[in-house]
Amino acid sequence: MNISFDELRRVKHSLPTGSIGRIANELSVPEQTVRNYFGASKYGDGNPASRHIQPGPDGGIVHLEDTTILDFARRIIDESHNS
Repeated sequence: MNISFDELRRVKHSLPTGSIGRIANELSVPEQTVRNYFGASKYGDGNPASRHIQPGPDGGIVHLEDTTILDFARRIIDESHNS
């Protein structure tokens, strides 16, 4: 899946407080891995995200090999809007 880097960051910033921890716990991955997925690059405490960034407009195009974290994040955002 391709998404702009700016859109990926918008998703991250739309998450309610505590969502990074919730995603990490639900998916059994370190919190830093979730942060890395959304653009951080601190790999010592988490795994690199399965993504590739191609330079371009809106921060570039990010190719995501696995959308599990993004899908979960969008579900959390939908839940927070519907409650």
